[in-house]
Amino acid sequence: MSTSRTTTPLRHLGPNWYAAVMGTAIVASAGRALPVRLPGLTGACEAVWALSAAMLAALLVARAVHWARHTDQARQHLGDPAVAPFYGCAAMALLAVGGATLAVGSGVIGTGAAVAADAVLWTAGTVTGLAAAAGIPFLMVTRHRIEPGQASPVWLLPVVAPMVSAALGPALVPHLPAGQWQEAMVLACYALFGMSLLATLLILPAVFARLIHHGPLPLALTPALFLVLGPLGQSTTAVGNLADAAQGALPAPYAHAAAPFAVLYGSPVMGFALLWLALASAMVLRAFRQGMGFAMTWWAFTFPIGTCVTGAAGLARHTGLHALTWLSVGLYAVLVAAWAVAAARTAHGLVSGRLLAAPRPAPQQLPSVRVRTT
Repeated sequence: MSTSRTTTPLRHLGPNWYAAVMGTAIVASAGRALPVRLPGLTGACEAVWALSAAMLAALLVARAVHWARHTDQARQHLGDPAVAPFYGCAAMALLAVGGATLAVGSGVIGTGAAVAADAVLWTAGTVTGLAAAAGIPFLMVTRHRIEPGQASPVWLLPVVAPMVSAALGPALVPHLPAGQWQEAMVLACYALFGMSLLATLLILPAVFARLIHHGPLPLALTPALFLVLGPLGQSTTAVGNLADAAQGALPAPYAHAAAPFAVLYGSPVMGFALLWLALASAMVLRAFRQGMGFAMTWWAFTFPIGTCVTGAAGLARHTGLHALTWLSVGLYAVLVAAWAVAAARTAHGLVSGRLLAAPRPAPQQLPSVRVRTT
C-alpha cells in the first residue's frame, strides 16, 4: 500500500489530533467559567464552541476513515507506547465539547438541545475514557516494551479522562430526576474523581524520576510537561463543581461537607499546579533557546492551562477571594494566547501538508516517541 501524502493523506492521522479539539473547547468553557464578565466574551466563546464542535465532527469522520482504510497503521499506533496514550484524548475531546455545548452552546441552540447533546457526549466520552484508563495501562504492561528512562507525561492522558468526566458530569445533575438519579450521578462522579486521582499519583513520581535521573525531555516533547497541570486543575474543578451539585442531591451531612472539601482540597492542589507551571515554563524556555520548533505537542499548552482556569474560578466562587478571580483571568489570558499560536501553526502545518506526513525518526533519548515538526 502506498503511503504517499497525496494518495493517503490520513494514513498518519493519529489520536493526538484530538488534543486540538480539547484545547479549542476549553477556551469556550473556561471563558464561561470566569467569575467576571468581559465585554464581547460571550459571543467569542460561542464562536469558539462552534469551531470545536465542527472540529470534533470532522475529526471523528477522519479517524473513522483512518481505521477503515489504514487498519495496519491504527493497530501500530495502539502498539506504540508513545502514541497509544493519546487515545485518552479522544474521550476528553468528546467530554470537552459536550461540556462546552451545555455551558456555552445552550445560548445558541437552546437548553433542551444542549442538554441532550451533552448527555450523549458525556456518556460516550466517559465510556471511552474508562476503556482508555484501563486498556492503555494493560497494553503498557502486556504488549509495550518500555525501557528505563522512557517515562513520559503523556502517560497521564488515559487516566485523566475520568477526571474530566467527574468535572463535567455535575452540570447534568440538575437535569436528572430528583432522588436516586441525582445522588447516583454525584457519587459516580466522585468515584471517577477518585480513580483518576489515585492513578495520577502512581504516574507522577515516575515522570519526575525520569526528569531527575535522565535529564530534560527531547525538545519537541518538552511542552508535554504542561500535561501534568491537567489532573491538577481538573481535579480542583471537579471538587468545586461537585460541591455545587451535591446541594439537594446528597443527604445533608455529605452535601454540607462537599463545599469545605472543595476548598481544602483545591487550594493546596492549585498551589502545586502553580509550582509545576513555573517549572514547566522554565523547561520550555530552555527548549526554545535550544531551537525547539512547532510540533503538535504545543497543544499541551492549552487544555491543561484551561483546567487551571476553571479550577481557580471554582475556588474564587467558593471563597469569594478576589486574588483567585484575577488568577483565573490571568491564566485565561495565557490560555487564549497559547491557543491562538497553536491553532495558527497547526493550520499552517495542515496547509503545507507537513503535519500529515510520515513521522520523522525518533529521538535517541526516547526511541519510541514520534513527533512531527514544521
